[in-house]
Amino acid sequence: MLASPEFQAVRPEKIFALHVQPDLPVGEIGIRPGILFANTSELFIDLIGRGGHAAYPHQANDMVVAAHLVTALQSVVARNIDPLDAAVITIGRLESGTKQNIIAGRARLEGTIRTLAAATMPQVKRRIESIVAGVGEMFDCAAEIDYGANYYQVFNHEELTKSFMDFVSARGLAVVREVPAAMTGEDFGYFLKEIPGFLFWLGAETPYGLHHENMLPDERCIDTALRVLIPYFSERGYR
Repeated sequence: MLASPEFQAVRPEKIFALHVQPDLPVGEIGIRPGILFANTSELFIDLIGRGGHAAYPHQANDMVVAAHLVTALQSVVARNIDPLDAAVITIGRLESGTKQNIIAGRARLEGTIRTLAAATMPQVKRRIESIVAGVGEMFDCAAEIDYGANYYQVFNHEELTKSFMDFVSARGLAVVREVPAAMTGEDFGYFLKEIPGFLFWLGAETPYGLHHENMLPDERCIDTALRVLIPYFSERGYR
């Protein structure tokens, strides 16, 4: 999208975005200059062995060993990343097997990688690749990795962000809370990499967290967004 002729024809000098935050009350915004969201990567790992009858394990190659791989992956952050850095590897889905008396011939792990520093992402991936290759050797199976979609960190422009925070606070348009960096990911980071701007959390006040099936933002948060953005844009001549 950034490279498309359509975007280049309307490419803005500044760019801004918001994201609802259920942990903040309506009437509050959460923001900070500098790094706000992490670098993220999807993670898909397929292990391919050989299925068979549960009574003849020596004639098969059991891919329920994927559970071993999940445990091994947790060592990457614990033992390969600087403790003062921040990284997360989460396996959110593991699928293997079809029935209790059939040895599984395949397994698929699906997860995500998060790093606060851009330079840490390739470091984590190299270690994952080493571990997965080792599991393939150990259990004599094929192992494939796909990193899917990747998002660049959200890094708020320091001067613009501070200016916005001061503007909103001085006029009492909303409660401005300076929040810590989060390990969430957002493709808006690619825009901020090329165009100055910022992203902020918009308080949506719901007991259910992000991505929870019951999350229902309080729609009064839309009023807060309009109340802080319209005068800010208007005063600066943004259209």
